[in-house]
Amino acid sequence: MAGSKIAKDVFGTLPDGRSVERIVLRGEGGFEARIITHGAVIQALIAPDARGGHDDVVLGHDTFAGYLAERKFFGATVGRYANRIANGQFSLDGETVQLPVNNGPNALHGGLDGFDRKLWDIAEIDDGARPAVTLTYTSRHAEENYPGRLDVRLTYRVTGPAEISLTMEARTDRPTIVNLTNHSFFNLEGANSGTPTLDHKLMVAAEHFLAIDPTAIPLPEPPRSVAGTPFDFREPRPVGQRIRENDQQLRNGRGYDHTYCLASDGKLALAARLEAPRSGRVMELFTDQPGLQVYSGNYLDGTISGKGGKLYRQSDAICLEPHMWPNSPNRPDFPSPRLDPGQVYRHHTVYRFAVRSP
Repeated sequence: MAGSKIAKDVFGTLPDGRSVERIVLRGEGGFEARIITHGAVIQALIAPDARGGHDDVVLGHDTFAGYLAERKFFGATVGRYANRIANGQFSLDGETVQLPVNNGPNALHGGLDGFDRKLWDIAEIDDGARPAVTLTYTSRHAEENYPGRLDVRLTYRVTGPAEISLTMEARTDRPTIVNLTNHSFFNLEGANSGTPTLDHKLMVAAEHFLAIDPTAIPLPEPPRSVAGTPFDFREPRPVGQRIRENDQQLRNGRGYDHTYCLASDGKLALAARLEAPRSGRVMELFTDQPGLQVYSGNYLDGTISGKGGKLYRQSDAICLEPHMWPNSPNRPDFPSPRLDPGQVYRHHTVYRFAVRSP
């Protein structure tokens, strides 16, 4: 349709014959967000560079076969509980819940078959001045052993010339826990650039981070100050500047794979800024969540062929995942992930793209 800011096509087919659709949301100056219904995935983000060009800035696959073949969370919506729960176990109202473990001794990103592996429904498409798509998924009671039916509603909306907003809501019919995030792998030089992100300049608006054990579960201690450590990104500096220092926390994470404690009061605020030196692209991330997981692509090992046939290797991307703190069902001193009937879980994150001033 002439003048339309939305396009829709079939991206692939599941083994049971159901179609996986792709919705393209268009901003200004060539900005696009491409969303697929399998995993509510951001399949591509096309952003301008300082020279007037455009590139896709998220890792992933050109065809659906790549997403189906291996579970790597590229651009995925993660749930019912993002990040890790120690030993896959927690107590809720005096009852012990045992989740499947899928990351060493721990439960990770919703278990064996999380929201990233589900086919979401298209509930609404808005082809107005701020184009949007709303996707829904219903997680049945006891799916992956999580208590309660969970009805999730997610909207991707273009909210600026080169800005995509993600809002999520969830409701339950009995007490449960919920923690959702988007798991995009960013390379602001371009997904097909073949260059690592260690020279990207990163700023994280956090005074503290969560130290982890070798299985990536937060240690039984209060959040640590970033001051004087390789985890201090309060002022912009290259991701790789201190990543190879002899630091126990860097050893435990094989690099950065830690939650930063944001000064969140439930309102949207700047959490991070990422800048690429060659393309001049800048991304600002705003969120209302209490934590931001910074993951430097430590487990990309060259075994996955992604867009353009490129093999993804260590530090080829960086993830900035806003969510609750890991293992919070077992930590009463952490922000609570509990959701009760009648309450609404809410998550709002904005990715704003720009180019560096000359």
